[in-house]
Amino acid sequence: MTPTTPANRAEAVARPQRAHPERPCVTELRLSSFATHRGAGFPLGPLSLFAGPSGSGKSSALRAYEALARLGGGAELGEVFPDPVACVPERARPDAQRRRGFRIGCTADGPEGPVRLDLAVQAEPELRIVGERLTAGGPTLLETALRDPGKRSVQAAWHTAGSSPVTRAPLPDDRLGTALLPLRVAGRTDGQRQVLAAAEQMVVALRSVFPCDPQPRTMRAPVPLGAGRLSRGCGNLAEVLRRTRAECAVRHGLLVDEVRAGCSGPVRDLLAEHPPGGADATVRALLDRGDGLRTPLGHLGDGELRHLALSLVLLTGPGVLEVDQAGEVPPALQTLTVLADGFDRDLDARQRECLLRLAARMCERGHIRLVAAVSDASWAAGVDGVTVVHLGP
Repeated sequence: MTPTTPANRAEAVARPQRAHPERPCVTELRLSSFATHRGAGFPLGPLSLFAGPSGSGKSSALRAYEALARLGGGAELGEVFPDPVACVPERARPDAQRRRGFRIGCTADGPEGPVRLDLAVQAEPELRIVGERLTAGGPTLLETALRDPGKRSVQAAWHTAGSSPVTRAPLPDDRLGTALLPLRVAGRTDGQRQVLAAAEQMVVALRSVFPCDPQPRTMRAPVPLGAGRLSRGCGNLAEVLRRTRAECAVRHGLLVDEVRAGCSGPVRDLLAEHPPGGADATVRALLDRGDGLRTPLGHLGDGELRHLALSLVLLTGPGVLEVDQAGEVPPALQTLTVLADGFDRDLDARQRECLLRLAARMCERGHIRLVAAVSDASWAAGVDGVTVVHLGP
């Protein structure tokens, strides 16, 4: 399996998939002009690893995926790209109107078949969406273009296939038009229903994303009690362990098994308790060693903490993680995509292999997908179900 640029090589070792999955999911990420990427298309499977040296574009690929996900959830452009100029290729020259920008896109597969979304963003002199295209095989379902730079809107045209083949109307230039279509399209004609189905598939595939990069330094001290939803840096790990242990004994037992495989010394259980002499509003996590000794998580190494946190993420779901769930979609049709930059950071060979086996097992079930960045993926060679995307300098 090869991306569109010869400089990037992808190898897929995955089980054959259904022609069109029931759960909408992103199967390709396209970075036509984004940071260090030029005309690149990356295939994504249930478990995908971006591998390459520092500066090869692993983190920027995950950043583009997260940006599309946030736009699909209805976020404004300025929230998604607080520093848009950093996304513009360094050597990109402005046009006669001093404009520079970038292009990103993706393909979402599902019951409607492959649906493509392509986005052109102007970063200078003003941040705005200047072009968007949604396609699914035949006619273009949605197309927008900036006609009047003096107006904060784009001219949109979507497929109708009724008495008028196309409907035209302005849309805001700071939001994803695809996410707004369910509010603008009536669904009276076959063409309108096709547009709505494609847009909804794309939004569902994008929305439930959990970017995760555990920070061990934030996981060592007692933390305040809160909603029990894990943050992207996993700083409130102790609080979430307290909740999962109380609410789901089966998943907690599986987590203990994973921690036992990745930690030094014996591990009987994972506990969360109020620290001695501390207020009842805080909680700390400990390892029960089984002989009366309890080790605070603050005494563990960085690799042990990252292995524990990533295992917890893979074993839980949207109800335990800080994600934007598509509440209008039945849980059976939702897929959570975990984005993990530096997936192998601080991990030793044993922890890395245990975590990959867990990820492959969980992703095989279909309700969780993983897109991760690693410095080297040679250790993942031969693992069934893994798609490796090699990025060169």
